[in-house]
Amino acid sequence: MAIADNVSLGQDVIIFHPHLVNLYGCEIGDETKIGSFVEIQKNVIVGAKCKVSSHSFICEGVIIEDEVFIGHGVMFTNDLYPRATNADSSLKNETDWSVIKTYVKRRASIGSNATILPGVTIGENAIVGAGAVVTHDIPDYTIVVGVPAKIIGNVPNLGGFAHSSLLTKSDNISVLKAIKTEF
Repeated sequence: MAIADNVSLGQDVIIFHPHLVNLYGCEIGDETKIGSFVEIQKNVIVGAKCKVSSHSFICEGVIIEDEVFIGHGVMFTNDLYPRATNADSSLKNETDWSVIKTYVKRRASIGSNATILPGVTIGENAIVGAGAVVTHDIPDYTIVVGVPAKIIGNVPNLGGFAHSSLLTKSDNISVLKAIKTEF
């Protein structure tokens, strides 16, 4: 594993174990932190001040805006119908399929082990719960959980910034009740 020469690293990027990542042909914004065992493929853009936790996979076609949190083991995909071979049994190559883009908007948070299917947009300040499978667009300031991911609540906009530590006890109880009701 390595950081290829064609990676564009912004200022003050922190890669905790550079010998334990696989980055190639991507762009990483200023002050972003990247954990161990992360792969970021070509043509990916990761914004400034993001955190990409260990064991995450960000494939070609993903655009991540500034201040986004990616939990441990998050998996992005870029093909709705992946196959190893074509109809004639020849191995597929880059010319045999098209990358489907995925967007993660500013300050969104994606919980550990979430899977993000291609072609979706995760909205600004949205929260994707751990283990969720995102199959459709997630609106700004919403909380989603489950398989498939469903909206269970809203993230309050507190002066333009939503942050879980600023939620009231009542807000947290409402979210927990919604999760229990969902499952």
